[in-house]
Amino acid sequence: MTSPSATAVKPSAATAPAALPAALSTPGHDVGLLILRLVLGLTMAAHGSQKLFGWFGGGGIGGTGRFFTASGYPAGDAMAVLAGLTETLGGLGLAVGLLTPLAGAAVVGTLINAIAVHGAGSFFAPQGIEYELLLTAGAAALALTGPGRYAVDRFLPVLRAHRLTHGALAVALGVVLAGALLLVRG
Repeated sequence: MTSPSATAVKPSAATAPAALPAALSTPGHDVGLLILRLVLGLTMAAHGSQKLFGWFGGGGIGGTGRFFTASGYPAGDAMAVLAGLTETLGGLGLAVGLLTPLAGAAVVGTLINAIAVHGAGSFFAPQGIEYELLLTAGAAALALTGPGRYAVDRFLPVLRAHRLTHGALAVALGVVLAGALLLVRG
């Protein structure tokens, strides 16, 4: 005769971690991440389109290039294209949840430069850095947490199960590249 505890299937240590992400990924969590991704990503894509195409009252490559030159960056037009593409593609990547760690890192790197250009004279808008800081924190949070269930990344094998290391390495890359651009700024 066997006891109920001897015949019951006990969860093994190997199955416990697989159950953890499902428990953390609730519909509310996933919808919240989707809303954050859409708003932050589309906001950044709109800023990038201002730089690239002059849309939404932006300066286009010429006007943005002059701004970059006046801010101390060499090759202002090239910097305008780089910033515009980074904001547009990084923003769209965040919005649809495609390569989310890299998209978040692209936005983080761009915004570190924006904060440096604004300076630390004030925290509050319109002259302060609160807007850029909020966007930076949101992009870093998305890179670290992952895009949630409603994202293209779910179809990419390497990113299907988001790993904190992917996000941390991507954010570190964004910070390093932003620092390199700031060194070029002079």
